[in-house]
Amino acid sequence: MTTFVISHNLQVNSSMVPSFNTQQLADELKNSSNLIVSSEVIEHPHWILSVSSNESPQILAEELVKVWLMLRKKLGHNSDHKVLALGGRKDSKAMEGAPLQEGFWGVDVVETMDKDSFLQAINWEALKSGRPSDAVFEVFSLG
Repeated sequence: MTTFVISHNLQVNSSMVPSFNTQQLADELKNSSNLIVSSEVIEHPHWILSVSSNESPQILAEELVKVWLMLRKKLGHNSDHKVLALGGRKDSKAMEGAPLQEGFWGVDVVETMDKDSFLQAINWEALKSGRPSDAVFEVFSLG
């Protein structure tokens, strides 16, 4: 079982790309995907959702990006921007009760107009280089 603990980083400043209602997002992700087994809201200052699947992290990340954009379109929002899923596996012990437990994946879903500038701003290459290759992923929407 793959579990993603998701944060949302909305970098698009437009009334046509509003923040999601978190419960609606959780419900729509589950209802719009045959790969997502569960999708639940998390009450936490950083993390918003926990999503689980029987698929690999890479497959789940691809599905997450695809369904995220489909939901934007379904709700009549603009979808002319990039959606990124940047993930890292938690390989250390976690505090009891923390949403991100050992073996889970912390995934930042980013919506941005300029993928390359965003990745440069967060120094993504350096962040990735400090991790084992099987403990990090990046998935980007096409277009």
